[in-house]
Amino acid sequence: MTQTLFVLNGPNLNMLGQREPGIYGSLTLKDIENLCHSKASELGISVDFRQTNHEGQLVDWIQEAGLTAKGLVINPAAYTHTSVALQDAIRAVGLPVIEVHLSNIHARESFRHTSFVSPVALAVLCGLGANGYPMAIEALANHLDQGDA
Repeated sequence: MTQTLFVLNGPNLNMLGQREPGIYGSLTLKDIENLCHSKASELGISVDFRQTNHEGQLVDWIQEAGLTAKGLVINPAAYTHTSVALQDAIRAVGLPVIEVHLSNIHARESFRHTSFVSPVALAVLCGLGANGYPMAIEALANHLDQGDA
């Protein structure tokens, strides 16, 4: 059976391509989704790619991933810095998680330097733009192949 990874995206990422391209780049979320599916296909796995502007929906999807997926790549966007609920959901499902950010959150405003997701993540990729997503998928697939899950 093919391994499935969830790739979850938080608020305002649906605005990529038009929202502050100097920070977030010119690719759209659909472009990033295509990059993720391409990398997954190359690795022989599948990706369930989703975006929402609602914190509770992300929590529901994390819980769903705990039942149906082998791992999770998440860009919680602004919820990175505010959501204990996301941390609790990730901790509860026990899946390996890689946190991704398009920009380097540590080179931005000080409130962005704190992540509630990082303490429960296997790894964090930030500042690599859209390339961080396929890198995270490959790293997670390698982690799972090595039996480290």
